[in-house]
Amino acid sequence: MAPCITQAQKTDQDVIVESLSVVPGDVVRGRAIVLSRQSGLCILCHSGPFPEERFQGNLAPDLAASAAGLSPAQLRARIVDASRFNPDTIMPSYFKKGHFTRVAPSFADKTILTAQEIEDVVAFLVSLKP
Repeated sequence: MAPCITQAQKTDQDVIVESLSVVPGDVVRGRAIVLSRQSGLCILCHSGPFPEERFQGNLAPDLAASAAGLSPAQLRARIVDASRFNPDTIMPSYFKKGHFTRVAPSFADKTILTAQEIEDVVAFLVSLKP
C-alpha cells in the first residue's frame, strides 16, 4: 500500500495542477530552499546556475535543464513525490507523511517541506526557464 500524500491534490497523470497553498510561490524564498544544505538539500544532488556555490551535486540533472522541459504542474508533482515517476529514485518525496523508516520521533508524521515551501521552490524553478 502506497503512503498517502498529506492533503488531497487533483492529479492528471504526471501533474498536480492546483497550487498547494493559497499564497503564490516566492522566487527568493524558493532559491534559498534549493540552496539550503539544511532544508531543501537540492544542491547536494543537483547542480544549477549558482556560481557562488562551490560544491554542487552531480547525481541528478541540472536544475535549469530539468525545469526547462517541465510545466509548473509537472515540477510540483515531482517535488511532492518523485517516486511516482521513478520508484528507484534517490530524490526524497518532499510532501508525504508516514513513508520514512527509522525516523527520529520529532520528524515522524511530518513532511520535509511545507505546502508553501513547495510552491516557493516551484516558483524558483520556473524562474530558471530561458
